[in-house]
Amino acid sequence: MSRLRLLDDAEDDPILSVVNLIDVFLVLVAALLLAMAQSPLAAIADADYTLVRNPGEPDMQVIVKDGEKIERYQSAGEIGAGEGRKAGVAYRMQDGSMVYVPEAAD
Repeated sequence: MSRLRLLDDAEDDPILSVVNLIDVFLVLVAALLLAMAQSPLAAIADADYTLVRNPGEPDMQVIVKDGEKIERYQSAGEIGAGEGRKAGVAYRMQDGSMVYVPEAAD
């Protein structure tokens, strides 16, 4: 008879319900972690983006993803270094606006 009485007391213990809630939350957290581990970059996998690594440094890199195409540009380490030519001149007016004057085509 005393054995049945111990079981009745254990069912009324409020700590047991708190322990059960903690177990449920642990299972939910584990499920979320597993879902994130499967594809951590799934949110940006389809997006186009530009990534700048080491900005302003001599070893700066620019990585551009456009659809399935990924291009990497490496800095030459010098200011103004690179491929290209002067396309024109830009002037800032007194009112703050900018005016671009293209160079004459050769």
